[in-house]
This record gives sequence, structure tokens and C-alpha cells, in this order.
Amino acid sequence: MKFAVLAGVVGLATCVTCDSRSATLATPETFAGIGDAATRSAALFTELGKVLTSPRCVNCHPAGDRPHQGELGRSHQPPVERGPDGRGLTAMRCPICHQDANFEPGRVPGHHEWRLAPREMGWEGKSLGEICAQIKDQARNGGRSLDALARHIGGDTLVGWAWSPGFGRQPAPGTQKEAGALVEAWINTGAVCPK
Repeated sequence: MKFAVLAGVVGLATCVTCDSRSATLATPETFAGIGDAATRSAALFTELGKVLTSPRCVNCHPAGDRPHQGELGRSHQPPVERGPDGRGLTAMRCPICHQDANFEPGRVPGHHEWRLAPREMGWEGKSLGEICAQIKDQARNGGRSLDALARHIGGDTLVGWAWSPGFGRQPAPGTQKEAGALVEAWINTGAVCPK
């Protein structure tokens, strides 16, 4: 009987950790039938918006100086502040808890570059059109050209953490490679923002 209960608990835990993405991403080819390039471009960004507005992105792109955590965007616990470099204040730096990799026993996410996005890159509470305009603006996107933005979303390993966030966290929709392909297609069709 104890074995049956243990097997049931293990089975439940396995199901909880399985890769059940809440959303997939359409490929750029899916939008090829949209004849008007501007409409196609805006549609591509709307698809990418599934990633940008997911908790994995919004939690570290907050409107204020405190990160969020979890699927519901709760205030980070313990309470921490952005700090001058996005890695916290002197008494509570991000690397104190966030190590080079996820620490599953404590459910603490990790990456060697763990930090908040710069304040000007916060998009919590913004519409998809506002996020789009913001990430096209080098004054509000970390100084990135559109090509650099495509490399950032499609290849940066800290961004890539969103697709392998560890136990109990829903990954960002699709894959990083798929998100990168959407960004490139969006740029190649004029980088038009949805309204």
C-alpha cells in the first residue's frame, strides 16, 4: 500500500514538472498568406507578444523597481529593490540567492547574469503596441539596434532561461529559436507595431 501511494505521488510530481506549455508559437510561414506586409508584420509581433507578456518576461521587466515572481506576478519575496545595476541593493544583491543555475530544492531560479531588465525596459502593464514601440526605441531597449534585439531575444542565454525555468514554473510559449525567428520575420517585414 505504501508503495502504491508513493508511486502515485511520484506520478503526480512527474506530471507537474512535465513540459506542458500553455501556448505554442506559430512559425513565420504561418503568416505568409497575409498579403499586406504591414499587416503581416504587426501579426508577427502579436504572436511574439505571447512570449513578451508571459510571466517569464514580465516578472523581470517590471514597471517599478521590484521584480515579480511566479505565474501571478506576485511581489518578489524577500522584498528586494532594483539597485543601480539591476542586481539589487548592497544588502540584498541578486546573486545572494540566484546562483549560476536553478536551485531546485529551494525552487530558486538561477543564471550567472541574473538581474532585472533596465528600468527603461520595463513593460509591465503596457499594451502590446506600447511594448512594440518601446523595444524599437534604442533609448528604451538597452541601446539595441533591431538586429541586436533579434540576437538578444533569439540567442541571449538569460532570455533563454524563460524556456527552461525549472520545476513548478510554466515556460514561455514556444521555444527561444521560434521566438527569434518571429523577431527576424517581424524586422524583415518592416517592424510594424500592432495597434
